[in-house]
Amino acid sequence: MTQELAPDVHDRSAGRPGEGTGGAGWWRSAVIYQVYVRSFADGNGDGIGDLPGARARLPYLKGLGVDAVWLTPFYASPQADGGYDVADYRAVDPMFGTLTDADDLVRDAHALGLRVIVDLVPNHCSDQHEWFKQALREGPGSPLRERFHFRPGKGAHGELPPNDWNSLFGGPAWTRVTDPDGAQEEWYLHLFAPEQPDFNWEHPAVRDEFRSILRFWLDLGIDGFRVDVAHGLVKAAGLPDIGRNEEMGLLNTQELPFFDQDGVHEIYRDWRRILDEYPGVGVPPAGGWGRIAVAEAWTPTLERSARYLRPDELHQAFNFEYVMAGWDAAGLRAVIDETLRAMAPVGAPATWVLSNHDVVRHPTRYGGGERGLRRARAAALLMLALPGSTYLYQGEELGLPEVTDLPDEVRQDPSFFRDNGQEGLRDGCRVPLPWSGDRPPYGFGPGDSWLPQPPEWKDLSVEVETGNPASTLELYRAALRLRRELPGLGDGSLSWLDSPEGVLSFARPGFVCTVNLLGHAVELPVPGRPVLASEPVAVEGEMVRVPADSCVWWAV
Repeated sequence: MTQELAPDVHDRSAGRPGEGTGGAGWWRSAVIYQVYVRSFADGNGDGIGDLPGARARLPYLKGLGVDAVWLTPFYASPQADGGYDVADYRAVDPMFGTLTDADDLVRDAHALGLRVIVDLVPNHCSDQHEWFKQALREGPGSPLRERFHFRPGKGAHGELPPNDWNSLFGGPAWTRVTDPDGAQEEWYLHLFAPEQPDFNWEHPAVRDEFRSILRFWLDLGIDGFRVDVAHGLVKAAGLPDIGRNEEMGLLNTQELPFFDQDGVHEIYRDWRRILDEYPGVGVPPAGGWGRIAVAEAWTPTLERSARYLRPDELHQAFNFEYVMAGWDAAGLRAVIDETLRAMAPVGAPATWVLSNHDVVRHPTRYGGGERGLRRARAAALLMLALPGSTYLYQGEELGLPEVTDLPDEVRQDPSFFRDNGQEGLRDGCRVPLPWSGDRPPYGFGPGDSWLPQPPEWKDLSVEVETGNPASTLELYRAALRLRRELPGLGDGSLSWLDSPEGVLSFARPGFVCTVNLLGHAVELPVPGRPVLASEPVAVEGEMVRVPADSCVWWAV
């Protein structure tokens, strides 16, 4: 299938001044690729992805056409939650390499014109963090305990948790401490696993520490931070009961006393001042490499999410409403409209994402098999045509489905092991990538991978898909190249066009996107010259037959 007809436009890969990939607001149009470090590429043969492995694959990402790389946590950690339990925020875990490896990766990325964003985990740390270990040693009343949320229990002997909050991984959000003599004493708060105690952000030492951590990595040259659980740092005064005992679930947008409290915004205004102290790094293109912060903020509404993006706070927030939208024209249009409407008052770019390391991969969410992949390909073109910035999750450019049949003994998601918790499905989207070859580990590394790869992935490797014009990889490469070349894509606005029920069509300057979300083909008037399609399209005179579950880009 011929997917691309080259448009008659000049190369704009240098970016749009002031807003594009090379301008001062590069993030407003950027395509950012999430590298789940454990599963991207193994550089030392231990079956686990690492920084040297990721560094070696940077030319692949440059060739794919992305603007920046987001690395999941590689800090020193016992790995109770895939590195989101940090023991030392200034050290690289030996599993992933060394601080020199991190520095080398950033330098190589900059030399290729790629930015690097790293995960920052400020809501909680590891129970092996030196602060927490010392707080346990010093006992009740210790000043170190004030940096966390230690509380006496309820009941005659303190045997009940201090309140009715539950962990997002299942079970109570409190764990009781046992002192060296075996006596039980205070409880500590952990919104996630017991190995992840929450910081008390009302304490000035916590705020000072994270100012220092920000500067440490900014000094190393990183271009931004993805802020984990950005909505969770501040808890309601007095830690009040919710009033109902229910499991929260990981992807939660309820109004809760431990999420989306107004006090978080003071923290991010402080962080923004630090980010603004740092000029862009001195690599081509000169200037325009401002440092950014991206909020992972689950909030009740998009308007609440927009509060994190006021001009003196953070730069972007993940659009989880879009992640959770189904394959439905009316529903998708409503989310797109609501997103653009919510972002406009704060002047922030919209962000769009289909998959990440916490959700089921979208080909599987969209029905699985050939139908799910067909929808996923169309969804990719729709997403890349929308105004703003886009996040890709590693492997989606290969059309990888969720791995749904992992044996229990290989699972590592902590929520899988909690009583009454979630089903632990996050392992299925974290299976290491297939790069080459016809048997596992498919070029991921020289040895067996930390999670087993399915045999059918031999047909979905980078090696197999490269050069095949019908492959999902080449569809993504073509789309990302056109996104740079077509002047109407990236940041900006859109205008909806009249279309039949079940079809979405919108215009941008010199460009039209048509998406058929129906289970059958539709005939539509030709709006321009087709430049890219997720499935073969038949243009006959002034009409075009758009296949089921497909998307077409038009140059106008």
